[in-house]
Amino acid sequence: MAQYTIAVVVGSIRKDSFNRKLAKALEKLFPAEFSFTHVRIDDLPLYNQDDDASPAASVTRLKGEITAAQGVLFLTPEYNRSIPGVLKNAIDHASRPYGKSVWNGKPAGVIGASVGPIGTALAQQHLRNILAYLNMPTLGQPEAFIHNKEGLYDEAGNIGEASKKFLQSWVDAYVAFVKTSA
Repeated sequence: MAQYTIAVVVGSIRKDSFNRKLAKALEKLFPAEFSFTHVRIDDLPLYNQDDDASPAASVTRLKGEITAAQGVLFLTPEYNRSIPGVLKNAIDHASRPYGKSVWNGKPAGVIGASVGPIGTALAQQHLRNILAYLNMPTLGQPEAFIHNKEGLYDEAGNIGEASKKFLQSWVDAYVAFVKTSA
């Protein structure tokens, strides 16, 4: 049985991030042959092209974790109708220098949770535009704009019954997408 490693990139660095919690809960819905590497992005310097020839150790680590993965799962909050700067910074670091992007060809899943009823719809659209430029095939359907509200999780931190069927279908679609893309 093939093994798949998914790099999990959470666009929020907040201690009690809704999207980090969603990532942990979603992982439990994946089949056993999938494992996860949580990519740290809070220690990256601001991207500066002058540093391309000698990247910081945190940038080298980021690029290595993405390279080793068979897919990337992005969980993004929505800040001012777009993605957080820390997420864009990580994307920029791993795409440079030009022609040496580690994102190229990696199958991506895009999802996110927020307190608003449309979830992270606009941030996800902006992220999809960026990923298209980076040549990352991205799961198109189903889309998942998660309203972080009571009942989303059970007491153990698992996806709650009201959302489990939908989110399991999203995970199943992403699993199939990775298996056919990787």
